[in-house]
Amino acid sequence: MLVFFFLAGLFIGSFLNVVVYRLPRGETVVWGRSRCPACGRELAWYDLIPVLSYLFLRGRCRYCHLPISPRYLIVELVTGVVFTTLFYNFGLSWVLVKYLFLGAVLVAASFIDLEHYLIPDSLVVTGACGAILFSLLARDVGFRAALGGAAAAAGFLLLVAVISNGGMGGGDVKLAGMVGLFLGWPLASLALFLSLVTGGLAGVCFLVSGLKKREDPLPFAPFIAIGGLLALFFGEKMLHWYLGRFM
Repeated sequence: MLVFFFLAGLFIGSFLNVVVYRLPRGETVVWGRSRCPACGRELAWYDLIPVLSYLFLRGRCRYCHLPISPRYLIVELVTGVVFTTLFYNFGLSWVLVKYLFLGAVLVAASFIDLEHYLIPDSLVVTGACGAILFSLLARDVGFRAALGGAAAAAGFLLLVAVISNGGMGGGDVKLAGMVGLFLGWPLASLALFLSLVTGGLAGVCFLVSGLKKREDPLPFAPFIAIGGLLALFFGEKMLHWYLGRFM
């Protein structure tokens, strides 16, 4: 089953690559054959086998021989790892389905933000609709807890955005609220805290290494994704440890 979910994650990751490429360009992700971004040539099915096609073609288009972004390979592998870890933690259940959906949305949002410095509203709305639907099926987070988590996460980042005068984007605020809707209170608050910590550490590392300057933007969606997944996997234990030690 672990192998199955890893392979399923690879194929879902292949679809997420379509989302990452097309959604910021206003193109549909529902239909239309995949094409080479460089030459526009339609790709055959054997050019779209996750991981294997990229490795067999040595990261180049079969037709124009121009390099293919390694992002395609990375998205597939990351999705495979996320799906496998989610199955390991939740087993076969509606809760698993709910968080597989969340994981897919977070992967897509992260890589879109890394490439375009934006998070499409359509992706956030889709995620929020999924949160409501799958929460009704999974019944792991109550209605009040979900609303509380969404309000806390989005409200805090909105405050940061106002204080920083645009240092935090509106897309980040909406994405945080969506994650809060999935996780509910109090896990959403922990997810936000972990997002800020990991984002802050990454920012310091970029500045020290010279990879970014102080005025350069830092995509925050990947850190919202990291914080959300860490809270999902370890949040209950972390909260129990904190409450037992300091409360």
